[in-house]
Amino acid sequence: MSAIDPVTLAILKGRLEQIADEMDATLYRSAFNPIIAEARDACHGFYHAETGETLVQGANGLPIFVGAMAFAVKAVIDKVAAGDAVQEGDTFLFNDPYDGGTHLNDFRLVRPIFRGGRLFCWMASVGHWLDIGGNVPGGYNPKATESFQEGVRFPPVRLISQGRMNQDLLDILAANSRVPDSNWGDLNGQLNALDLGERRFAALLDEYGEAVLGQAFDAFSARAEAMMRAAIASLPDGLYSFEDVLDNDGISDETLTIALDLTIAGETMALDFSRSSPPVQGPVNIARSTAIAACYVALKHVFTEVPANAGCLRPIAFTVPDTTLLGAKAPRPVAGYTETILRLIGVIFGALAKADPARATAAPFGTINALSLAGHRADGSRWVMFSFFGGGLGGNPESDGLSHANNPISTATIPPVEILEAAYPVLFRQWALRPDSAGQGAHRGGLGAVYEIEPLTDARVSLLGERGKAAPFGVSGGTPAALNRFTWTDEQGAHHPPMVSKITDIALKAGHSVKLETPGGGGWGDPAQRNPEKAARDRRLGYVTENGAA
Repeated sequence: MSAIDPVTLAILKGRLEQIADEMDATLYRSAFNPIIAEARDACHGFYHAETGETLVQGANGLPIFVGAMAFAVKAVIDKVAAGDAVQEGDTFLFNDPYDGGTHLNDFRLVRPIFRGGRLFCWMASVGHWLDIGGNVPGGYNPKATESFQEGVRFPPVRLISQGRMNQDLLDILAANSRVPDSNWGDLNGQLNALDLGERRFAALLDEYGEAVLGQAFDAFSARAEAMMRAAIASLPDGLYSFEDVLDNDGISDETLTIALDLTIAGETMALDFSRSSPPVQGPVNIARSTAIAACYVALKHVFTEVPANAGCLRPIAFTVPDTTLLGAKAPRPVAGYTETILRLIGVIFGALAKADPARATAAPFGTINALSLAGHRADGSRWVMFSFFGGGLGGNPESDGLSHANNPISTATIPPVEILEAAYPVLFRQWALRPDSAGQGAHRGGLGAVYEIEPLTDARVSLLGERGKAAPFGVSGGTPAALNRFTWTDEQGAHHPPMVSKITDIALKAGHSVKLETPGGGGWGDPAQRNPEKAARDRRLGYVTENGAA
């Protein structure tokens, strides 16, 4: 069979990415939950029939899900290999964080694509559901010591069997959520996205045939592998080590280390996390599949030109022992996985900065500040507001870091204040940039933000955050950014969490408030080398106060 020509390959790449993008848009426009509809905490793609490897993903999906979804699809492949064969019209559902998942709120739907009675590939959808039980509304329980305290865990199960919906499973899902209508809307949005993707993919197969599409998938992976090998080969051989810390695990107030030894040898790279802290009681553990997915995200940030499919990971070896909190097994709690993967991404940035200072990027703010408020409206109905919040990205060789940006784990957006106030009984007293929060340098970090929220009904509040002890680092002479700070105010005055960045079960009356002051990004380069006009502009706009400049 002759090789596929470059023009056809480019057309198919665009067509396939367009299908995944359209699936993303379908879910964003139909989801009930602002974390999907506005923040775009979701992803769609196509995966290899036998290995589950990522073949194609859309441009708008969450990057952390790209690597993780390959493990998720493989979990379904292993499920059907051990039991009943997969059939046309089947769709599997699961959220198991230890077998291709991330945390319990992220629900995956995996569907086979058949052609002529033969399994051709898989397609999948993942989205963050608002609440799936557990001790804390929204699922981010900073005091969890087992996954059972974070929500209900589903292994891969058939939601749809040969086109017939499993109503019993829907009933179980509804019974285990504080907001079942929200989850029901998100589930149907994901199913509609899969239906649309299946139709579009069938039309593409009708036009080009299975043989040509199969060749294209092989070519995509081979090209990504070749480009990643070339990118690694451009770095000097050697061993580069870097480490950073988490504040604590929410149970014991001791810092935890994320340590990396990165080895470059020719066109291959090895990432060894063996020196990281052991598994912990609290919810900042992650599974090995999640750790590898986070490595993919970090490397994609550095090598931006490499396509987003499984081929880019072939030249890379991973050592993630289960004796570390990065290779945790069930039932270790994992709800705060976002905080850990952010630190993991940061240490990869730090190690690669040693290998190639020209690509050095200072640390981003490094916490999603998972904040949940929950209560009852005047009519007795329950409300649960979960959201994540922005901060500053690190300075880099070309520019200052972005202010009030999202973390580098995602292309998600911070839900707008208007949407949150419309959806929930809350009032934002303040939503502003935080002065003096950025690390200084020739290129300063971006600014963090200040959010002050007043619940309009009595509410219970929980926070699972980070960066309250160790500030985002600067590089090449740049200074660290500000620390994360959380305050709640009631009739007794202002309070701060004993665990700095993690607390649960704060009881607020209507009219009380909570305030988040998020970190900026670290600075890049010697602050004395900053352009005087830019420094003057920072002071004029209030980004840097006189005290901060001093």
